[in-house]
Amino acid sequence: MNRIDITELHFITPIANVPSILEHGILSNHRARDVSHSSMAMREVQERRANKQIPGARSIRDYANLYFDAHNPMLSKRRSHNHKICVLQIDAALLDLPEVIIADRNAASDWVRFYSVKEGLVAIDKEMLFARYWTHPGDPYTEMEHKSVKCAEVLIPDRVDPSFIHGAYVVGNEALDRLQGLNMRLSMTIKADMFF
Repeated sequence: MNRIDITELHFITPIANVPSILEHGILSNHRARDVSHSSMAMREVQERRANKQIPGARSIRDYANLYFDAHNPMLSKRRSHNHKICVLQIDAALLDLPEVIIADRNAASDWVRFYSVKEGLVAIDKEMLFARYWTHPGDPYTEMEHKSVKCAEVLIPDRVDPSFIHGAYVVGNEALDRLQGLNMRLSMTIKADMFF
């Protein structure tokens, strides 16, 4: 995959968190502890992330994490909350900042590898990452691998500045009304096919 292939990054969040995010930015797990928010994190995944150290860098909990493609297993698992969540659009220029790290799959995975941006983009299979589906009936190993790659992450030290947030995708009118009701200056787009 090349840098030119990435036009935006994504952050999945409850709509209720958007005002705080636009004020404070997208925070690392460690920084978010001090800010009131609704968490979408899955307990078992957070437990796996708790002690994970990036070789030559910091704990993954010291990084804000974004996805290359929010149409992934994480968003699928939260489908019952579709009308209360949104996907924030993040400027891909973030990839050009120093100390940004690429996880070639879900960073909680036992098989994850961490890279610089340049090396990480080359390491990720673009077709797998942006595939519409990750299921492989009859081939559980390939399905497990593909599911993990779909959740490849961009890790940013401490926080993503609000200036990188360019808009939000929602599943439909109910979520759009909820987001518009917060009276924020933010581009909002219904993109039902991103959700499940």
